Amino acid sequence: MKSVGALYLQLIRWNRPAGWLLLLWPTLSALWVASHGFPGWHLIAVFTLGTILMRSAGCCVNDVADRDFDRHVKRTAQRPVTSGAVSVREALIVGAVLALLAFGLVLTTNTATIAWSFAALAITLAYPFAKRYVSMPQAVLGVAFSFGIPMAFAAVQSRVPLLAWVLLLGNLFWVVAYDTEYAMVDRDDDLKIGMKTSAITLGRFDVAAVMFCYLAYLVIWAWALADIARSPLYWIALGAALLQALWHGWLIRRREREDCFKAFRLNHWLGFTLFAGIALSYLGR
Repeated sequence: MKSVGALYLQLIRWNRPAGWLLLLWPTLSALWVASHGFPGWHLIAVFTLGTILMRSAGCCVNDVADRDFDRHVKRTAQRPVTSGAVSVREALIVGAVLALLAFGLVLTTNTATIAWSFAALAITLAYPFAKRYVSMPQAVLGVAFSFGIPMAFAAVQSRVPLLAWVLLLGNLFWVVAYDTEYAMVDRDDDLKIGMKTSAITLGRFDVAAVMFCYLAYLVIWAWALADIARSPLYWIALGAALLQALWHGWLIRRREREDCFKAFRLNHWLGFTLFAGIALSYLGR
């Protein structure tokens, strides 16, 4: 029998860092762009820890909202809330504590960031329920997983310029790409229980749509960051990211569960590649 601590760590997916890394790399990229280089250790610490805390809080809310669905999905049937090992009340308390800790970090920034944090929280809470009503809930997740971008600009510049929203749009396409890969893993189970996902909505066009979203993401970021793209380092990073996207397309082409899950899990390296290209481009100036 697992200890309470072990169950809570399982609840927040502590053993699966890919989830918060997918949030972290575009957020750090935005921090570097907004700061025109190194943003300082304080903001790096705030956004790194805040990303981990909010992703963990989101897992708590998601598991509570999906507990009646997850028991019918092989991959999620043994999650702590679904299996009854952790009560709904416990999960919500853990999620609330984590969200409050994240808010405490936001309070060390500025008024603009604090204001935008409420919008970020609202989207985080809304996403788990979007899967019941929206045919493409991955788009809602895309906004939630991209909201670190405008918050990063707000923290640095006390405003959110158009560039931040363009980067958010591009990042949204990336989230739809990798979360559709994730949804392809559970498609058969989701069809049985009536869950709405992009993998189901897109049907036989799922692989093509994923590849289109990868391309849209990379094209939008390349265009939006044209000044940075003058550096050969950023072009190299974009090329490496494109190669990774093509590899993911190869993995999911047969729609096999393990390969689709592998493609999803490896996406954080694509995000890291772009971040590294951005950070190194500023170092080279």
